[in-house]
Amino acid sequence: LPGCVRVPVESTGPYGEPLTVSYARRGDTAVVEMAMCAGLPLAEGRPDPEHTTTYGVGTVMRRAVQDGCTRLVIGLGGSCTTDGGAGMAAALGAVFRDAEGTVFVPTGATLSRVASIDLSPARRLLEGVTVQAMCDVKNPLYGPEGAAFVFAPQKGADEAMVRRLDEALRDFAQVLRCELGADVADVPGAGAAGGMGAGILALLGGRLESGIDTVLDLVGFDGLLAGADLVFTGEGQIDAQSLNGKVIDGVARRARAAGVPVVCVAGSVGEGAQSAYDVGVSAIFSINRRAEGFETSRYKSRENLAAVMEDILRLVQAVEGCAL
Repeated sequence: LPGCVRVPVESTGPYGEPLTVSYARRGDTAVVEMAMCAGLPLAEGRPDPEHTTTYGVGTVMRRAVQDGCTRLVIGLGGSCTTDGGAGMAAALGAVFRDAEGTVFVPTGATLSRVASIDLSPARRLLEGVTVQAMCDVKNPLYGPEGAAFVFAPQKGADEAMVRRLDEALRDFAQVLRCELGADVADVPGAGAAGGMGAGILALLGGRLESGIDTVLDLVGFDGLLAGADLVFTGEGQIDAQSLNGKVIDGVARRARAAGVPVVCVAGSVGEGAQSAYDVGVSAIFSINRRAEGFETSRYKSRENLAAVMEDILRLVQAVEGCAL
């Protein structure tokens, strides 16, 4: 984006390890991608959503505020955490205490220990600052469709851990209601990024908005559609969930309104992907050229994508008789 700069920040990862990350700044707006500090790849080989934390995300947000930013746009998704955003809030000054009055930074394993929350330091830091989270799911905080049951298995949780995490999120929601008067558990998107959506709402007084619509507006997508013949979009895996306010859904809706066909190029095609045709997607292609697992194909993503895109464009050339 014109006028956008990358600002390096010394922060920490999901297990507290030091990381050099960055946020994007444009004027007084800071865009922070939470997965830079708490993303699934950072926990590869050691997944444990009971003990990972969003503390590093809060560290980046704090730095952006200290740098003079008055609008924080936070990207939610791809997390390895299930801490309800408590780590993030702690880094911003929120104080969590257990029943004995001991201060600690909650994780998924210890959310049930939270007995009181003091937000006054965080509120002083964020005075005059708006927090807007980009969210592409509508899941509640807990329950069958909540953060633990739907997302924790892909973060390494077995059935027993999923149940423990769900119970912890329920306990945390109760504390948010009693201590802060914040009844956010059933707000669509509260379960995003391991419950960080709920944390944005209850602990920071922020708001959740459609991630893809925020991005499309930011880059002026509707203007870019003018005169376009074809739109390419993608997803790691396209399936039924891809249409619940995610990238493909947002792009297809806007392109369809402008009469521009959309081609989805995905890492893999899962169950329910065909429903994308109902919202404006014209064709779906997987970049996998051999029958092999993600653990193998992931290292060939760049070359596989290039090869499939060439094949698609060769087809367009053959049909339309136009030059590449």
